Amino acid sequence: MIARIWSGENPLWLLLLPLSWLYGLVSGIIRLLYRLGLKRAWRAPVPVVVVGNLTAGGNGKTPVVIWLVEQLQKRGIRPGVVSRGYGGKAARYPLLLTAETTTAEAGDEPVLIFQRTGAPVAVSPVRSDAVQALLAEQAVQIIITDDGLQHYALARDKEIVVIDGVRRFGNGWWLPAGPMRERASRLKSVDAVIVNGGEAKSGEIPMHLQPGLAVNLATGERRSVAELPSPVAMAGIGHPPRFFATLEQCGARLEKRVPLADHQALVEGQIDALTVPGQSLIMTEKDAVKCRAFAKDNWWYLPVDAELSGEQPEHLLQELIALVQERLTRFRWRLD
Repeated sequence: MIARIWSGENPLWLLLLPLSWLYGLVSGIIRLLYRLGLKRAWRAPVPVVVVGNLTAGGNGKTPVVIWLVEQLQKRGIRPGVVSRGYGGKAARYPLLLTAETTTAEAGDEPVLIFQRTGAPVAVSPVRSDAVQALLAEQAVQIIITDDGLQHYALARDKEIVVIDGVRRFGNGWWLPAGPMRERASRLKSVDAVIVNGGEAKSGEIPMHLQPGLAVNLATGERRSVAELPSPVAMAGIGHPPRFFATLEQCGARLEKRVPLADHQALVEGQIDALTVPGQSLIMTEKDAVKCRAFAKDNWWYLPVDAELSGEQPEHLLQELIALVQERLTRFRWRLD
């Protein structure tokens, strides 16, 4: 229903327009207050790069964050990651992730980023607190924020927007009549636009998610998705149909598709009931981090990697490295 409303196919979006105007007015006033200096943003001593989006729902931000972190690490830069930790509830904030941190505490995306990259990760509803906690404990040289484009209380040096290339901006209206957190004109002021799937427009960086081999949650065995017996697919992400389509493109003949809410908490009995003997359960890596503690032998996840095309990605990385070097010089630090 929501997808049809936001795409403009269902005329109910017209009834929600007054709420959208209010949303746009409030968000516009907040941004204006920061631009005029009436509200002050906190600036970190290291460069801050925001990876965000203009729309609600999954666009592929987390794979982009992982790509950025891994690319910077390969070039000798020490990045740290901060997140609001949506879906988690910690006893205290800011929370610095460790190998023992659960998704119930930190949220699924921060745990996934931490496990995939090994980079320091901190979560807090107040992102500046997360940044300060990282800087106090780790020798990070640049901060990547997972989401937070509209969190203007944290000053940023670069803004990267990730767009779903298939759905793009729907009917173009603010929430709740449409999917927009900010209008599409905001793209004029960001530093890079990455388009996940679909067709990138002039100036945008094309990206697609490259799936790997399915990984067994219990044993670590790797196998082609097409080889899994009687697969049942589960996805608790912003746009589950994208995951199901990816599985089918990999050769899976799905017996059932189970879309779940983004960031939904997962419990053993609920997940175990999705399959019967002889079936395999295949899920996203983001869901897998919530299921490892009670994984069964027939549970698998599909890791994906962001692949960015063209010359722009390397230019973007060089700009980030230059920011780090400039800041290190300003504060008389040295690259190891």
